[in-house]
Amino acid sequence: MDIVLYALTALLYGGLAVAGWRSHRHAAVRPMLESVPPVPRAPAAAGVSAASGMSTPGRALLFLALLAHGVLLHTTIFPQNAMVFGFAFALSAMFWLGAGIYWIESFFFPLDGLRLLVLPLACVASLLPLAFNGVRVLPYSAAPMFKLHFLIANIAYGLFVIAALHAILMLLVERRLHAMRGGVSQRHGAAAGNGWLSSWLDTLPPLLTLEKLLFRLIGAGFVLLTLTLISGIVFSEQLVDRALSLDHKTVFAILSWVMFGALLTARKVSGWRGRAALRWVLASFVALLLAYVGSRFVFEVLLHRAVV
Repeated sequence: MDIVLYALTALLYGGLAVAGWRSHRHAAVRPMLESVPPVPRAPAAAGVSAASGMSTPGRALLFLALLAHGVLLHTTIFPQNAMVFGFAFALSAMFWLGAGIYWIESFFFPLDGLRLLVLPLACVASLLPLAFNGVRVLPYSAAPMFKLHFLIANIAYGLFVIAALHAILMLLVERRLHAMRGGVSQRHGAAAGNGWLSSWLDTLPPLLTLEKLLFRLIGAGFVLLTLTLISGIVFSEQLVDRALSLDHKTVFAILSWVMFGALLTARKVSGWRGRAALRWVLASFVALLLAYVGSRFVFEVLLHRAVV
């Protein structure tokens, strides 16, 4: 049964990703085939782009992919009241939630540029547990308190996955805008040399809209990350009967919490924005990724030990 779910999930994600990129490619080359010089568009025109959003059948297929992926994660992570987990399962869960958050966002904003990034990553991540089987851990994994902690943590990490992808796209948009405002040679290079990239970025909402979405995602993720740390302390004291240990996983989680908190504070106090803020978002996400996935990779693959 699991192998059927793996195949169905990968087929749906992969098919949607290929269809999306082919549609984008055809939309990008159509003006050249018609011998019409491509006119650079500002991101504000994204709402009327030829590839501005998912079709209704596309959304339905993505919902089926998310449903299959969710069932797959539940049956493989929680088989027979036990728990099997590892860095591959962590990445799979992160991108499942990330794709789900994109699916919700797509009802309100034209985010084809994000879809073309999320779906291939979700496809690859969904197959990783086949190569890295994880380790059987935690006799108390069926405890409601642990499941609550696990659920909150995964939703937080899913929000930060989408926030990091938003930041990457915003950096690309800012770079393009700076090139368009530069000299004649820079403008020609931005319009001709990176035609496929420009047409991809044209499918995005305006930069200010992306920025608003980014900080909403970070704000919600920060609240859930705070609850994750608190529930982790309570869970550790009540079920494991010891205080939360300051191992590398905890240190990186706290570091990412401090970094995201500093970002939100600077945004609130001084309206921090621009490339520096976006790079800070990515650095904070890397710290979180090291806590959530990096520690499991080291223990599971290199040391062959279970880690909670």
